[in-house]
Parts: sequence; structure tokens; C-alpha cells
Amino acid sequence: MALRIKDLPEDERPREKIAEKGATYLSDAEILAVFFGTGRQGMSAVDLGREMIRHFGSLRNLSRATVEELIAIDGIGPAKAAQLAAVFEFGKRLAREPYREESITGPEDVYSIMGPDMQLLDQESVRVILLNHRKRLIHIAEVFRGTGNESFCNPAEVLRKALNHASSAMILVHNHPSGDPSPSEADRRITRRMRDACDAVGIEFTDHIIIGQPSESMEEPYFSFREAGLV
Repeated sequence: MALRIKDLPEDERPREKIAEKGATYLSDAEILAVFFGTGRQGMSAVDLGREMIRHFGSLRNLSRATVEELIAIDGIGPAKAAQLAAVFEFGKRLAREPYREESITGPEDVYSIMGPDMQLLDQESVRVILLNHRKRLIHIAEVFRGTGNESFCNPAEVLRKALNHASSAMILVHNHPSGDPSPSEADRRITRRMRDACDAVGIEFTDHIIIGQPSESMEEPYFSFREAGLV
């Protein structure tokens, strides 16, 4: 029989702790316990939360887990996995919310939105940031994930997304899992292709930004084609 939070010892009752002190006093495992409500046979919700964090290594890694990876944890069914994935997506969208009211003015803004998420990936992910005429965020979409090559980004597919969202401008973003954001020749070619495609339909190609990892040898953990004078 699954344990409920009210059945836990007093010092492991996260809901009561929230009421008494506030959510900021909860550990990562306790926050997950509030979400789960119940654990599994022989394991409290807090212990289940601890197990999940141990399994994925950190709360950030957990936030990147797919529904299939979550279901693989004993005690997490399809419904609970889907709910947890939705909660993490809600958090990501909440972090982007200020940019729906404020302009994205430079690569540092793009890095603050995309960097923490994309730096965790072990594959290349290509995403497009769609903007209105005030450079405010409309939508972010992933257009490719896998092994990078010259055809990793289809300009026609990206333009369809931009036109469907009535975008005035766009920023292309992708990560280098190696951590070095220096552009390859393929990166340079796709940048020129995207710029020309955008020019043809009257959409501003604002920048192409490569996300890398912080390094003492690099001034910034990203590369901006616009700052480098290549857009």
C-alpha cells in the first residue's frame, strides 16, 4: 500500500512545511514529494523524490527527461510522468515570459533563455526563436535534433514556422555538445542559406547563435554570427 504524505513522520511532511515556512524551505526531493502525493510500496514520496534525483543526477537533468525515461522509474506511471513533464515545461515557459514584454536585444538575452537547457544536451539541437516587429518573443521551436551536418537545418521548414506565427524576425540557435561554440564551415554555410531565405520573404534574420560551455579560454560561452560581423 502506497504511503501518503500525512502518514510520513512529522519532519518529512512537505505540505505541512510549506504551510508553516513556505515552499523555499523544501528540498528538491520534498518538492517532488508534494507533486507525487504518494510513493510506492515500502517507499515514501520523499524517498521516491530522492531516488529520482539520484538516478538523473540533478533536478536540472530530471527536467530534461523524456516521459519514457520517467516511466522507467519504479513508481512513476504514464499519468504521473506526463504531469511531471508538463510541470517542467511550465517552468521553462515561465522563465521566457519576460521576453514577451521586453525586446531580445542581443546574444546575451538568447543565452539566458536557451543556454541552461541546451548545455545539457548530448546531441545537437537546432531551434528557432520567432520575434515580432518589436523583437519580442512569439514562439520557440526545435527544428532539428541529431548529428550536425550541412543539412541539419531546412530553411523552408523554418520559414514555414515563421510565416505561420506571423514573425517579423528570427534567431537561429544551436548547441555544440563538445562545449566549443566556434562555428564550423557547415555552420557558416547554413547561416548564409538562412539569411538568404529570410531576405527572400522579407523576414529579418537577426542572428545565429551557437551555445557552448563556459571556459577560461572563451570570453563568452556562445558565438554570435552578428557580433562577429557574419550576418
